[in-house]
Amino acid sequence: MFISLPSRNKPGLRWAVPLLFAAIWLAFLWSISRPDEARRSLWMDWGALSTGLGNPQDWWAALRDGSVLRLFTALFLHADWSHLLGNLVFLLIFGLPAERVLGPWRLLLLFLLGGATANLAALYAMGSPDQIIIGASGAVSALLGAYLALFPGARLGVVLPLGLFLEFVRAPAYLLIGVWAALQVVFAYIGPSFGMVAWSAHVAGFLFGIVYGLYVRAAIARRLRKRHGF
Repeated sequence: MFISLPSRNKPGLRWAVPLLFAAIWLAFLWSISRPDEARRSLWMDWGALSTGLGNPQDWWAALRDGSVLRLFTALFLHADWSHLLGNLVFLLIFGLPAERVLGPWRLLLLFLLGGATANLAALYAMGSPDQIIIGASGAVSALLGAYLALFPGARLGVVLPLGLFLEFVRAPAYLLIGVWAALQVVFAYIGPSFGMVAWSAHVAGFLFGIVYGLYVRAAIARRLRKRHGF
């Protein structure tokens, strides 16, 4: 006689990353179906705050009229295909394993809060009230930071061109993500497309993700110790 004794709980349904993926895709398809003027108007209406939040009066006004929500809605708008696909690829690569540990609600909270924090940091860094910030880059950067905090010993596969051949190697995640983070800091000052790419949003989102991941990781460890009585 064989008796089934499952050694672990079945993983719950992971729906946050697929939901975000679908929402970003649908928002982009909707935006490109509109004429150029209507698309620019959409960015102006739903992109990250363009009026600035330099003092408490600005914050109070943004909270009263609801325009503060544009820090979140801007995450689902993208300027072109390359902007969109780059963010979606990173969302899948780092979001799916992070959701397995965090759960869907914590992952969704990380994406939204990390993205809003990144957009806010970019607005302050740019210092220009007529700038519109769109895209999920800040939120995706938060996912990278959380991934590094949750899986510090992970290894990522990389394809390297070696002459006429392509070589697949596995490198430590902290090395690859660390190089990426260092480039974001450098690009924030002297990077390509300076003034067009919110590099400061990438840095702020990444730092938010690290803090969030470390906090959640400690909370999960405490819960496991309590569950097992040590």
